[in-house]
Amino acid sequence: MQFLPAGYFWTTLVKMLVLTLSLLPSVSGAAGPAPDRSCADLRQFYTGKGFTLAGVPQTETSGEHLRTCPQGPTCCTNSMEENLEGLSARETEALIKEAGRSLQAAFNTLHRSFDTYFTELHSRSERSLQEALSPLGALYSQNTRLYGDLYSDLKQYYRGSALNLDETLSEFWSRLLERTFKSFTPSNVTLSEDYLECVAKQQETLRPFGDVPRDMKAKVIRAFVTARSFVQGLIISGEVVRKVSQVPLSPECVKALVKLVYCPHCHGLASVKPCANYCSNVVKGCLANQADLNPEWQNLIDTMIQVASSFSTEPSLDVVVSSIPAQIFEAVRLLKENVETVSAKVYQTCGTPVEPGTGSPMLFEPKKKKSGSLTASEYKPSPTAGLRLEIQVSDLSSKLREMRQYWLQLPIALCSKLAAGGANKDKCWNGITKARYLPEVMGDGLANQINNPEVELDITKPDMTIRQQIMQLKIMSNRLKNAMDGNDVDFQDASDDISGSGSGMCLSGQCSRSRPGLYSYPQDVNQVRGVATCQSRPCSLLALLLLALLLLLCR
Repeated sequence: MQFLPAGYFWTTLVKMLVLTLSLLPSVSGAAGPAPDRSCADLRQFYTGKGFTLAGVPQTETSGEHLRTCPQGPTCCTNSMEENLEGLSARETEALIKEAGRSLQAAFNTLHRSFDTYFTELHSRSERSLQEALSPLGALYSQNTRLYGDLYSDLKQYYRGSALNLDETLSEFWSRLLERTFKSFTPSNVTLSEDYLECVAKQQETLRPFGDVPRDMKAKVIRAFVTARSFVQGLIISGEVVRKVSQVPLSPECVKALVKLVYCPHCHGLASVKPCANYCSNVVKGCLANQADLNPEWQNLIDTMIQVASSFSTEPSLDVVVSSIPAQIFEAVRLLKENVETVSAKVYQTCGTPVEPGTGSPMLFEPKKKKSGSLTASEYKPSPTAGLRLEIQVSDLSSKLREMRQYWLQLPIALCSKLAAGGANKDKCWNGITKARYLPEVMGDGLANQINNPEVELDITKPDMTIRQQIMQLKIMSNRLKNAMDGNDVDFQDASDDISGSGSGMCLSGQCSRSRPGLYSYPQDVNQVRGVATCQSRPCSLLALLLLALLLLLCR
């Protein structure tokens, strides 16, 4: 083996090293020491959030210890990351609850408004009883409790009592027939309780009041069922908002929120706001289960709007409730006009009353009374009452429409307080540095988060509390739809029997976990920000030069 002269060797080696260094300016430059940046701003920010400075560095550290924030020069420690996670959870949950309380307050306002309107309508109708029925004389004055009990029962039903309206109204007309028949009977005839009970039972078969009880029953039942169901819908909606707003954020969501909101502070980018699309993906991932409320929520809101509109459909709500006294008067008037025919039919069914002391049937003619001068057509709500109902329906409908998109607008509302907005797409925090955010924005709902690049979610495991509330919305929608037909249906609460199926489920039960590429630069920040490392091309050149040296040495 021949060896080159020492002078030649060293001359060649120096030239090659110079050439190598000239080809590796980035490596040689990155390897140079950089002055440590002060953490004064971060320390001030951190204490401003209520934390102590114990363990908070004075100057930046390498950041290799970070678990949530991108690794790289940082002023944060693992303990600080944990504290900021708790802070992020509290602050975001507070924002969600604040939005929920605002919506609950809106529902409470609608409830109070409608409840005030309906209870005043009910009270005015009850107060008009005396004016409408006073022409009946003793038939009214001696039976005020009967009429009062009817209004009391109607009010209790509206308030949520388990009364059966159909039975309540039938009982009222039966008792009214009993009292009216008794008032038409000669004073020297005593009717036993059993006999009067027999008379009361003839109300539906003999139809002594004409078609008034049947027509009034259909209208009153529909009016009170829809009014009660509408109020229940407002209450249930507010309760759903309250319960869903209390659902805690998942650990994966909290980590994503810390990275979104507080990691810029850890890396000296406190003034850089999160990119809008970046924030959208984080918040949509965090509120994926809540977004699944949207279909049934919109269905319930739309149904409540339909119910509200039905209040002004003829016969309108105010006409039905206000005309109850007139309907009763008209019914009694019809009976008075046909008292002889009705009495004869009653005698055929219940028998003729016996003469006191003899036990033999007593033949008598029922007392004839002059018909009152008033008729049902004279009792109509004033024009102002109809106008008030129109205003009430319009206000209810417009306010409900504003609530229709709540669960889809919630992420937008949260990001409006966190993100930079569209004007700073290239100068915003994208989760790693100050640059454009490249991934696409995910859709709404749990199933659409399968490829969410920011929040890791198992879309096969929906939140059961929210699934229960989805069922409550569905139950209430069905109840309202039945109410518009006059049917008061009590659906069994199926909230404890949730299969978990829905928009958040994969049909096969096995979902792909593949995720798209996120950034146009390496995600490993150590390769960008840490100690200088070899890049592919410069390292190849260095290897070739070393190989050439070995060959020269071996010549």
